[in-house]
Amino acid sequence: MRCFAAIMPPEGVREDLDEFCESRRLALPDLRWSDPSQWHLTLAFLPDVADADLDDLTERLGEAAARRRPIEMRLAGGGVFPDATRAKVVWAGVRSAEEGRTELDRLAVGCRHAAVAAGTTVEGRTFTPHVTLARLGRPRDASGLLEVFDTYAGPPWRATAVQLVASFLGEGSRRRPRYETLAEFPLGSS
Repeated sequence: MRCFAAIMPPEGVREDLDEFCESRRLALPDLRWSDPSQWHLTLAFLPDVADADLDDLTERLGEAAARRRPIEMRLAGGGVFPDATRAKVVWAGVRSAEEGRTELDRLAVGCRHAAVAAGTTVEGRTFTPHVTLARLGRPRDASGLLEVFDTYAGPPWRATAVQLVASFLGEGSRRRPRYETLAEFPLGSS
């Protein structure tokens, strides 16, 4: 099963970013926006979780979340992968109230370690806190989008839980993924 451990921004935070994007009429040829209800901050992407590993994974993710405290954060700025001249993915940045190695970084590392300890493969490189907003059918220059996103700073919110979400490709509306929350893990207290 394809899964990810993530923090879900509250509805008001997603609405604020959606209004910002719509008011600026952000567009490029082949730009496909994700549904704002599905915007999330991936902490660990798990491309193939075996049914036999799911209980252990759930237990370990719960323990990892309990070791971290709630995190004050906001969506601000943005970027693209792999770079501005060959953009394939457009994203909003995630900032926490801390500097340096943050609680958010430690939470992501804890979730990744929990998945590996449960026998699950974790995909991805260095953790870059972001929320994927859109994808491009083929690489494009997105320098103009980056200039616009530099002006964005959304409302702050307090992340209090991590969710384990199953992703079913092509099963949602307009052939988007369908997400199903399998478990939610509260972050420990400060």
